[in-house]
Amino acid sequence: MDDLFAPPGTPWQRLSPNYLKMKLILIPVVWLLLAAPALLVAFLWGPSWAGWAAVAVVAGWIAWRMLRAPLVFKRWGYAERDEDVYLTKGLVFRQLACVPYGRMQLVQVSSGPLQRAFGLASVEMITASSQGGIAIPGLPADDAAALRDRLIRRGETQQAGI
Repeated sequence: MDDLFAPPGTPWQRLSPNYLKMKLILIPVVWLLLAAPALLVAFLWGPSWAGWAAVAVVAGWIAWRMLRAPLVFKRWGYAERDEDVYLTKGLVFRQLACVPYGRMQLVQVSSGPLQRAFGLASVEMITASSQGGIAIPGLPADDAAALRDRLIRRGETQQAGI
């Protein structure tokens, strides 16, 4: 089954380990911020056991997300070939996308404040398809710039709309 999600004859390029570090920091912070109002309500207005039950549920959810993050991280990959780019992702629902250079209309690099703090950037390829495009997150900033340049150069040589 893994052959179904592998590019023919090309090894996968993986995301930066800093992307996983960023995710492992974000998971508890974001989920605690999202759960804080519910925890507050459970402790202040619920029965005496409700607050602790809510804490247990939130702690279990965060633990599950933290254990799952490295597995999801390992499933991300991209492969550049002569005529197209492959992207794979997904833990339970796996996906494989192939973008021919000739279908690319735009290559975009982005990096928010948190990504920049970890030295990361994302590369997005906008295509002529109804789905719009695909993004590769969590690349080192230098690698993202080099990938952008390679994609643009290959798109131009194959008469893409870039």
